[in-house]
Amino acid sequence: MDALFIASTMARRGLLTPGDPVRVARQFAALGRWGFGLAGEVRQAAARSPHRIAVLDDERQVTYAELLDRSSRLAAALPVRAGDRVGLLCRNSARMLEALIGVATRGADAVLINTGLSAHQLDAVVRAQGLAAVIHDDEFAGRIAGLPNRIGEKDVDELIGSTPAGATAPPERPGRTIVLTSGTTGVPKGARRPTPGGFGPLCSVIDRIPLRAGERIMIAAPLFHTWGYAGMQIALALRATIVLRRRFDPADVVATLAAHQVTALVAVPVMLQNLLDVPTGYRGLRVAAVSGSALPGGLATRFMDRYGDVLYNLYGSTEASWVSIATPADLREAPTTAGLPPHGTRVTIVDGQIHVSNGMLFEGYTGQDAASRDVVGTGDLGHLDEKGRLYVDGRADDMIVSGGENIFPGEVEDLLAALPQVREVAVVGVADDDWGQRLAAHVVLHPDGRLDADAIRAHVRANLARFSVPRDVVFLDELPRNATGKVLKRELRRNS
Repeated sequence: MDALFIASTMARRGLLTPGDPVRVARQFAALGRWGFGLAGEVRQAAARSPHRIAVLDDERQVTYAELLDRSSRLAAALPVRAGDRVGLLCRNSARMLEALIGVATRGADAVLINTGLSAHQLDAVVRAQGLAAVIHDDEFAGRIAGLPNRIGEKDVDELIGSTPAGATAPPERPGRTIVLTSGTTGVPKGARRPTPGGFGPLCSVIDRIPLRAGERIMIAAPLFHTWGYAGMQIALALRATIVLRRRFDPADVVATLAAHQVTALVAVPVMLQNLLDVPTGYRGLRVAAVSGSALPGGLATRFMDRYGDVLYNLYGSTEASWVSIATPADLREAPTTAGLPPHGTRVTIVDGQIHVSNGMLFEGYTGQDAASRDVVGTGDLGHLDEKGRLYVDGRADDMIVSGGENIFPGEVEDLLAALPQVREVAVVGVADDDWGQRLAAHVVLHPDGRLDADAIRAHVRANLARFSVPRDVVFLDELPRNATGKVLKRELRRNS
């Protein structure tokens, strides 16, 4: 990563603004001593902007000085050792940030657990990951009642309150973060995320997504998800004020954006659709950054028509971090594009599949030896246009072969999602005795939308090849989704 790019990007985003010389010296000393993980980022932010509000959640607000103090006390009191794995089963809150930073400060590895997992899946994750403890919100106590070393909300507060303040030293081994893959069957795998080695990874993202130092950023995406976690990392590096809510309610989000004069939103695409269902919008956003699943056809344009040209779409994965970023200009010109690779990232299409190289590829799955990787395949099919912009055609294992023809469900989904009557749609392949597979379209209409199955088929027939016409059309009240907003296509296949 070249130094000129880093310096110019940091200057453009307000990270090189002059400040009190003593605080600036302490800021860079903290990064030099603790590195660019969560423990280092909170320390540099507290050194430079101790009295700035770090987190605003449903219950309280916490300054950077307080966040550092509470996470440091928790680190000293946690009943785990450096190198242990600690599960976090929490919704978005200041307490979750304190726990994440505390675990990292201790030198333990935080395992981010999806709040949508069942008791059986949670038990399997605890065993598969060898968790020494689980820090959890009280609402999940029943799901993990049989597990040892459970640390609830009251326990966290008591550990912090009973531990005196004191200087902390960096652990011999920095704490890492393990993100669970979003598989919907079996036991999710744990992907080891690398710790940034400098300012380069941050600059790669904020060069394309113009987040600035001191921004007020609402992170609506779950913090246990790769994108929500990345948003938190970026926000800490920018010494931003992070606005959190335990649950996503679109009307409450719009009200919160206005009440706190939020200038940036980190979300997943389905949240944008839900925000459009709220009669009133909010025009104070500079940035609405989404990731985690494909943008349905027409959603980007509809959102920007309401909220302004502020939408940025990051395509990536737990294993690859980021692959490409689409700006508002990209999305106006080509609403379904995943955009261009950011600085330092290289994208190639090999046998129709997307492969990526950058400085933040994952280090392997837990249970496997750590490995340095030059290239990772995302498992998605894709293509590039004449401007080098990437398009994601769908999962390689979702491609449907019907009567010898290869069909990408995403093409049919984008076509149908652009209909004004359609709120959302998912297309899957189901077994067929004659054709091998046939298409089944699952459609959710707007409350005032009027369409029947024949109209759906006629629209596809008029715009795509004959073999892309869905034989089955099922109307639903809503699509089944997991806790991160991804459509559960396996469930749709089972019920088709």
